[in-house]
Amino acid sequence: MSAPIYRDPIQDGAADPVVVRKEGTDEWWMFYTNRRAQMDEPGFGWIHGSPIGIAVSKDGGGSWTYRGTVKGLDAPGDEGLNTHWAPEILWAEGQYHMFLSYITGTPTHWKVARTITHFTSPDLENWTRVGPLKLSSSNCIDACVFRSPDGTWRLWYKDEGQGSSTWSATSPDMMTWTLEGLVLPGSPDAPPHEGPNVFEMGGYYWLITDEWRGQAVYRSDDTINWTRQGLVGEAPGSDPMDKRFVRHADVVVNGDHAALYYFTHCEWDELGQPEGPPDVAARRTAIHQARLTVVDGVLLFERDVPAGLALLK
Repeated sequence: MSAPIYRDPIQDGAADPVVVRKEGTDEWWMFYTNRRAQMDEPGFGWIHGSPIGIAVSKDGGGSWTYRGTVKGLDAPGDEGLNTHWAPEILWAEGQYHMFLSYITGTPTHWKVARTITHFTSPDLENWTRVGPLKLSSSNCIDACVFRSPDGTWRLWYKDEGQGSSTWSATSPDMMTWTLEGLVLPGSPDAPPHEGPNVFEMGGYYWLITDEWRGQAVYRSDDTINWTRQGLVGEAPGSDPMDKRFVRHADVVVNGDHAALYYFTHCEWDELGQPEGPPDVAARRTAIHQARLTVVDGVLLFERDVPAGLALLK
């Protein structure tokens, strides 16, 4: 129960998953940050220089097969190895859209510029660069896009430069974006966080964020005004490889339930080693799945589901 459903076969550093169905097929494609967990890099060099990995499921999420990495995402003029993080991918307005967290090069520290860059694709394989978004600062990552009930496309993201807070932008067509403003401050009311994800289920809209101690849950009637519900994923799963906090998750709704895809550091004791993973073993990560349901207006989280359960069938 709650065992990993996928591990990257190259670097064993799969993180920040997003899952999308390939239109016209029964295939589900998982895109993820392919961290270089096996690299002996100084500082935080190992967490940079990451490509975006791909795994594909043909059985509704029961099993996943590695498919390689996404090519052609580097900015013009950026020679060498660059950093690709936390893609948001969805089908909208007749094509696929990717909103990628992008960093030039492979820095060994956190004090670098970060942008969210937009790409489009007809097939999930070939991507065309639209360009970086102009948002609230030069330190923005972790995009999530969802269509609000008024028909407006809304993008939520983390602004690292402003207290690890969540901000939003809006668009009528997915191509032009206007900054909207602060949604969740990095304050005692909404502690510092990252990885916002928005979805609709059970008659409500839901926003989850990664607080590095579990996922914070917020509920809304309109995707604009949010009420905090609490934390999920803070308690360990039953499997020995699922004892750590639920990190940076994606949600795919399937009727009366949803599949939540998240990653964990299986061998890193975050509380005992707050300075970061001390070695290669602690850097390794795995993707897991959980089931979400809504009962009486409350989002319920079931962590201990079998690894081979096809939650998307």
